[in-house]
Amino acid sequence: MLTKLSINTATRDEMIDITSKVKNFIKESNVVSGIVTVYTAHTTAGITVNENADPDVKHDMLMRLDEVYPWDHSKYRHAEGNSASHLKASTVGTQQTLIIEEGELILGTWQGIYFCEFDGPRTRTVYVKVMSEE
Repeated sequence: MLTKLSINTATRDEMIDITSKVKNFIKESNVVSGIVTVYTAHTTAGITVNENADPDVKHDMLMRLDEVYPWDHSKYRHAEGNSASHLKASTVGTQQTLIIEEGELILGTWQGIYFCEFDGPRTRTVYVKVMSEE
């Protein structure tokens, strides 16, 4: 089963917790055992799994990515001016594949699934594909 999630972002760089949306789709799919892939088909956005208990983690991650890939670097050649966004997206990656067992998404106690915006604000698409073991 495949679904498309529409994600509206509000700032240039942000991380949006989409764990509940993925879990809801898994429930709707009735898959007992399998995998779920969460993917975004954008060159300036990513998908990651990380801590979702302390909001400072998101802040720190985005801050450090900005330090490593500054927005206004004078040596960038890409004419659109969003090279930092492309670099951040390549570093984070565009997808995560996770395990479904007994109808539940397997995540660690503090883990959540995040859509990472690096060139917003925009309306983005995330694809969620659930595949059954059976």
